[in-house]
This record gives sequence, structure tokens and C-alpha cells, in this order.
Amino acid sequence: MELSDRKKKILTALVESYIATAEPVGSKALAGVIGCSSATIRNEMSELTGMGLLEQPHTSAGRVPSPAGYRLYVNELMQRQKLSEAEAAAINDKLAKKDEQIEQLMNEVGQLTSSLTQYPAYALAMKPPAAVKRFDFIYVDANTFIVVVLLTDNTVKNKLVHLPFSVHQEQITTLSSLFNANFTGVTDEEITDSLIRSTERAAGDTYGLVAVVASFTMECLAGAKSAAMQVAGASHLLSQPEFRDPDKAHALMNFISDGGRLVSDLPHMGMERDGLRVTIGPENLAEELKDSSVVMASYDTGDGMRGYIGVVGPTRMDYSSVAAKLSYIAAGLSRLLAGPDAPEGLNNKLVLKESDRHE
Repeated sequence: MELSDRKKKILTALVESYIATAEPVGSKALAGVIGCSSATIRNEMSELTGMGLLEQPHTSAGRVPSPAGYRLYVNELMQRQKLSEAEAAAINDKLAKKDEQIEQLMNEVGQLTSSLTQYPAYALAMKPPAAVKRFDFIYVDANTFIVVVLLTDNTVKNKLVHLPFSVHQEQITTLSSLFNANFTGVTDEEITDSLIRSTERAAGDTYGLVAVVASFTMECLAGAKSAAMQVAGASHLLSQPEFRDPDKAHALMNFISDGGRLVSDLPHMGMERDGLRVTIGPENLAEELKDSSVVMASYDTGDGMRGYIGVVGPTRMDYSSVAAKLSYIAAGLSRLLAGPDAPEGLNNKLVLKESDRHE
């Protein structure tokens, strides 16, 4: 869509005025900024409306950007923004804690992102496939033993097993040796019936002990697949004029708070260049987001896995500021989790292309 330079200036000024005020913008408000008469600006605004880039909420009101207008602004018109020194320092300080558990880190990053942007934020780290690092079998008495499973992500699971029959300590010791030999370093998909049967034969197990422990092991590994997901600041929606309607705000807050819904959409939302993604209003897959925008950045968590940090807010979002903050946070997370060779922040490299959500 080709626009004259004047139309681009008018659209840019109108979008940024609406972002700042949440009020429809009239020609008089833009006259001083653009350097044209109100009549000329009205004509240009009328043509921009005909092109689907602006909307007029009421006959006598000014204009507001349409989703297509926001898309053109994000892709071509908005100025690339840098973080302030204070914002960069706050992010760097938060990401300096290398010894935190990933869940705690995601919680703190989500809260930081929400605080910096004043929008609801989510932080997600996809975990690499887990395997068992070590088994410990603890003999309690003839009818009881404890299985302790240490996973490669350093989580520990245990199970108290009560038996309707008696076993000797030597049998439990044998089980420990066999599981450490055959079940460590494998994923849950690799624990097959064949592996279980061969271990039963080696243990001389006719009571199903191997099957009980193998089942518990698969439960542990399946649970470790879940992503570390944190959502913060959903209440920030209430400060936005677009969500003064309690029912509208409540529906979106419920959607955001249900982090699993956001996660389920991620495989369908490919990332743009520089690891950033902007979806505006009706571009979003979820019905609850049709009047909102999502800005998302991806980062490297190591082991070939990716994580995501993003915000949800009204389509009247300060896209430039939000994208700069997310870009800097994502680059910091990559360096923290994947190593020092991860890329620097992308404050001056932001290029966003049109969504390919239908691919």
C-alpha cells in the first residue's frame, strides 16, 4: 500500500496521539504538528479512512487507527526506540542472578516486564526433554520401599511403595542397580514395553515391581516436560480506557491468567525477524484477543530450546517502547541461559514484517 509522505506523517502523528490520549484525533489537533491547514488534513484523513487505515467512531468525532493502520505503523512508520539507562540497569540487575531456579526467574522477569510496560506480561521457558540422572531405592521393611528419582533438570521425585507381599533388601538393591543401568539417560518415549520386560527378566521379577517403578518414572518425566510459565500484572488492564467495561476486562483477564491458553497458541505464531512478533486485534487466533494486541519476543534457553517473553494490551499500545523493552530483556535472557555468545539487545535493529499467521 503506497502512501504519500504527507499521509504517512498524518497517520504516524494520529496513531501516536491516540496512543497517548486514548481520544479520537481531529484535524485541528494535527495541524500544528503536520504544518498543513485543517482542511487539507481533513481531506487526507478522509482518504486514509477510505483506505481502511483509520476509523471514525462517531459522525462528529475525530479518527482512530484501524487494525490495518496499526499494522502499517508498526511495520513502516514507527521510530525505533532505545531504553533509558535506568530501564536497562533494572533489567540487567534482575538478570544477574544466575543461580535461580527457572520458575523463580520467569516469575521475576514477568513482574519486571509488566512493571516496565504497564501491561500484563508473561514469561515462558520451554524446558529441554528431561531424563533420569539417578535412582535411589530405600528399603524400609519387608512390605515397603521408597523410590527416589533425580532428573537431569535437578528436580527430585519420590514415591513410597507399599507391597501386599514381602521382599528382601537384596531384591530392592538389585532393582536399584538395574534401573540405574537401564533407565538413566532415557526419555519417557524410550521407556518401552520391551525395556520393561527385559528388566523384569534380569531382576527375576514375577510381582510387577519393575512395572510399578517404570510407571512412576514415566510420570516424573512427563511432568518435567511442562514449560515454566508465569503471568504477571493482569490487573494493569483495568487502568486502560478500553477495558472500563467490567465484563470485557474480566474476560480478557481470565484468558491472560490462564497461561496454558497463551502457551497453546505459541506453535501457531511464528517469530518475525530479530525474534519479535506483533499481532494486532483480529490477527490474533484467540477470540478473547480480537480487540487486543500481543507483542512477543523469543530468546535462546540453550539445548536448542526457545523461550518467550511478551505483553498483552489494547491495540492502542506504545509498540515502539514495548518492542524495545522486550528485545532488551530477551537478549539478556539469551545471554543468561544460553551463554555469553548470545546477541546483544536489538534496540536499534527492530524490523517487523506483516504477520504470516495463516501459514
